[in-house]
Amino acid sequence: MTEKRERADQDSPWKEILEAYFPQAMQFFFPQTSALINWELPHQFLDKEFQQIARDAEQGRRYADKLVKVWQHQGEEIWLLIHVEIQAKSEDIFAQRMFSYNLRIFDRFAKPAISLAILCDTDPTWRPNQYSYNYPDTRLNFEFGIVKLQDYQTRWTELEISDNPFATVVMAHLKTQQTTKKPQERKTWKFSLIRRLYEQGLQEKDIRNLYRFIDWVMILPKALEVEFWQEFTQFEQERTMSYITTGERIGYERGREEGKQEGEQSLVLRQLQKRVGDLPEDVRVHVQNLPINQLEELGEALLDFTAIEDLFNWLAANQLE
Repeated sequence: MTEKRERADQDSPWKEILEAYFPQAMQFFFPQTSALINWELPHQFLDKEFQQIARDAEQGRRYADKLVKVWQHQGEEIWLLIHVEIQAKSEDIFAQRMFSYNLRIFDRFAKPAISLAILCDTDPTWRPNQYSYNYPDTRLNFEFGIVKLQDYQTRWTELEISDNPFATVVMAHLKTQQTTKKPQERKTWKFSLIRRLYEQGLQEKDIRNLYRFIDWVMILPKALEVEFWQEFTQFEQERTMSYITTGERIGYERGREEGKQEGEQSLVLRQLQKRVGDLPEDVRVHVQNLPINQLEELGEALLDFTAIEDLFNWLAANQLE
């Protein structure tokens, strides 16, 4: 996983980690559905089929979706729609959208889908799990499975002792949220979570995959990123292991190699995409044209962005045209 390439929103860390560890994701988040599935048979990601039913999905929101074909123990085929709602705030029409996707799958492919959602927001009261309407002669009640990552805050010990890779994913997500505006604390947790991968005795491939997720979501200011890698390089040397190479470091190191101005532009654009999703072309060009001091200020401010509106507000507040 060392290739250098621009990442689009559809290539988000959530999608990568779901593809790498899909059976473990189902076993961790939705054990009852997982129990229906014969994991000895291969599962298949139906990306083209999902694109056909999601072509008019809302622009600007951040979520990861996977449509997957699996097989039951009795030999029958099942389609699973896994939705990860990355946006850090609730959405009024979320349940309607889940129903719409389910209906489109059935309408286009004549396949009933098990619909499941992973909610990454911070609102403890937002728990949409059904879409319904009721008239005298027509009624509908569509229910779907959800897990709320915030609920794992009270199950931290359970996460620590779990060997499921999604325990690490949830820990990284929760600590990213909890360390907003606390960069030093985030650095400490980032180091701790990556060190934990080595202490679990994971294979090199798994360490790399989970490192990639942690590094992607737990963004640090540049100065702390330098400190982090100095400390982590020493840690690897002490363990006589060198799994994480400079070429894999998504943030500061890669930007620095491209030169001060160009590197800062590239770094800020990558971080913005991680935080708020795809940028309109005019906004992307505008960011590329910012002077270096404003790029650095934006690079610090974006650590607390959760939606593209935060970027627009920052640009307006700083009187940037």
